[in-house]
Amino acid sequence: MKICMYKRQTALGVFNRLGFFFNDSTIVDVNLLWKAHYEIKGYMNPIDKAYQVAPYTLSKLLKNNDNAIGFFKDSLDLFKDLSKQGILHTRDKGYFSFDLKDEKTVSLGKPIDSINCYRDFYIHEKHVKKGFEKRKEPVPEAWYEMPVYYKGPTSGFIGPEEEILWPSYSEKLDFELELGCIMGKSGKNISEDKAHDHIFGFTILNDISARDIQKKEMSVRLGPSKGKDFCSVIGPVIVTADEIGFEPNLEMKASINDELWSEGKSGDGHYTWAQMIAFASMDEYLMPTDFLGSGTVGTGCGLELDKWIKPGDTVKLEIEKIGELRNIVGSK
Repeated sequence: MKICMYKRQTALGVFNRLGFFFNDSTIVDVNLLWKAHYEIKGYMNPIDKAYQVAPYTLSKLLKNNDNAIGFFKDSLDLFKDLSKQGILHTRDKGYFSFDLKDEKTVSLGKPIDSINCYRDFYIHEKHVKKGFEKRKEPVPEAWYEMPVYYKGPTSGFIGPEEEILWPSYSEKLDFELELGCIMGKSGKNISEDKAHDHIFGFTILNDISARDIQKKEMSVRLGPSKGKDFCSVIGPVIVTADEIGFEPNLEMKASINDELWSEGKSGDGHYTWAQMIAFASMDEYLMPTDFLGSGTVGTGCGLELDKWIKPGDTVKLEIEKIGELRNIVGSK
């Protein structure tokens, strides 16, 4: 299933709500769907009951439900059942489904509203080799021994069609084409054979990088920090792992102003998601809403290609079965 957070513009401001796609353009509002269900069942306070079972943000749902994939399957069955009965809205006319093509006040936002911890790995050997080649250094032996990652802030994430921040201190900005993974269940010292039980789904990640600043930071063998900690892009949806596979091998592309720059496969990493999760959880809890990046796929950034984005460019990342993530590069 494709899970989204949609934004609805109203006279009182913009409201962000959790939904799932029934087909290519029909979105079902999860909270309103379950509110209608509890009204039919005769609950005294269906609003409170729906909020407990089906909150209107994905972060709350993942924190409250260890089986979020199962919950969304139940929600789909409920939607089909109510639709067959001709029930399309709550008693106060809150319609729980709509066609995105017809709703001019609605757009997709980042698919998860709050992230507990962001870890970005470095698993694609083609990308790693190119980076060290540019520094005239061999790939460290340690890279082949463990799936290393960095931790970034969670406050700078944006969604589809939002403007990419060009930080005031950088002259060389870059995109990074990555697959992102959302954790749906907590765990510590997770074994590889149990790791897939903790994955909720996958999305597209564009890990924006200030390459000139990152180069200086990494020269002192610390970081990255200001080279990364200002903007990352995710979306447009999360596809649940039961549908896309727990170790997906998907075609990935990046286009700048509709010119194809990058192509790769998500499954050609040196490590699996199970290995990454097992490593990250050693003596440390992974939590629902934790977000893991795969690292840049081979050819998936301007640094590898010696080609650079500029203000006003349209950056479009595509991953098979997930969709397109499109953004405009902001001014310096």
